[in-house]
Order: sequence, then C-alpha cells, then structure tokens
Amino acid sequence: MMKRKVPGRLLAIAGILAAIGIALALGLNIYVMAVGKKGFIDPAQFDGKVDCVIVPGARVWDGGTVSYMLRDRLDTAYQLYSSGAAAKILVSGDHGSSDYDEVNAMKEYLAELGVPEEDIFMDHAGFDTYSTMARAKRVFEVESCIVSTQEYHLYRAVYLAGKQRMEAYGAVCDVYVSRRLPYYKLREMAARIKDVYYAEILKPDPVPGEPIPITGDGRLTGDGLS
Repeated sequence: MMKRKVPGRLLAIAGILAAIGIALALGLNIYVMAVGKKGFIDPAQFDGKVDCVIVPGARVWDGGTVSYMLRDRLDTAYQLYSSGAAAKILVSGDHGSSDYDEVNAMKEYLAELGVPEEDIFMDHAGFDTYSTMARAKRVFEVESCIVSTQEYHLYRAVYLAGKQRMEAYGAVCDVYVSRRLPYYKLREMAARIKDVYYAEILKPDPVPGEPIPITGDGRLTGDGLS
C-alpha cells in the first residue's frame, strides 16, 4: 500500500505556524525579562525603603532544612532587612499539607538569624509565583517590596509584582549554583509565557484570605491558610 505524501503547502503552513509559535514564545520571554530587569537593585547599594522583602518559597528538605537556593534567598532578605531597606519580611511558599511546610522552615531560619517573629509574615498559600505576588497585594496589603530570589526567576517575580500594582524591586541572590540550573532556566521560559497569560488576560484570584496588613504583627500569620 502506497503512503500518501504530505502536500508541500501543508508542510509550509506547519513550518510557518511553528516559526510564529517560537517567535511568540521568545518575544514574551524578552518582554518579561525587560520589564523585570528595570527593577533590579544591588542589595548593598539600595538606599530606599519598602514595606517588605518578599521571599518566594523553594525546596525544603526532610526535617525542615532549607535548600541551598532557598538559603540564599533568605540570607539576602536578611541583609536587606538588617540594612533598614525593609521593616518586614514576607516568606511565601507551599504549606498545602501537614507533611510539607516551606514557610515555617523559612521563618525558623530567619528567627535563628535574629529577626523578631513580629517582623516575619508567613504566606501559607504561595503555591506559585503568581499567587505569591497576588496575595502579597490583596491579603498582606503590600504597596512596595523587594523580591529576593535567583536571577533566572527574578525577572518574572518582579514583573508579576508590578502587575499587582506594587512598587517592585529585585535582589539577585545567586551564591549557590545548582547543577540543575539549565533545567530551571528552560522551565522558567515556559513559566514566563504562562504568567503573561495569567497577569495580562486571565487574572485569576489567588487563594482568599482575611487581610493581614504587612504593617502589623507577623505573629498573626500562624499555621493555616492566612
């Protein structure tokens, strides 16, 4: 039985569509990176004042030990807090089940560095970067922030914070370089495309919560969805 040949016109159309898709993906990534880059600061040179430093969650090992990448985010946040750039630190991560808890691990790490508990706010429903930034604005009523995370992630984080109408800056904290960084960067390209759709078009509501102003007492953000 002879196989049918795919008409050249269909191949050409498929090629054009593929090229358009690639161009769109690259364009959206360039857009997010350009917007986010505008807010990048040098933590050692920043002389402004913001409501808080936001620390997005990352892997926590068994026993509540923060991963190296998360440690770098927290150390940079502590540096900014200690310098007076921010009066509060908002740690936001995954605490969707009783057996995995990023936020309390982050809080304990900061407390061991000497940050008073009233200055550490926990967002237990920061399940992704969009949720972290949306809840920072809508639940914790943050008006201005510095986001502390790795460079590959920081572009999108600052972009999303700005889309929530926060005055947003970004502090790069690339001390530990993971062997999986190429994978993270590739995954981040897809995440940027998704979050442009979220931030510009879909605009989903994050997990709801009663307002807990960042200007108040962080001890109010105990365990649970707050």
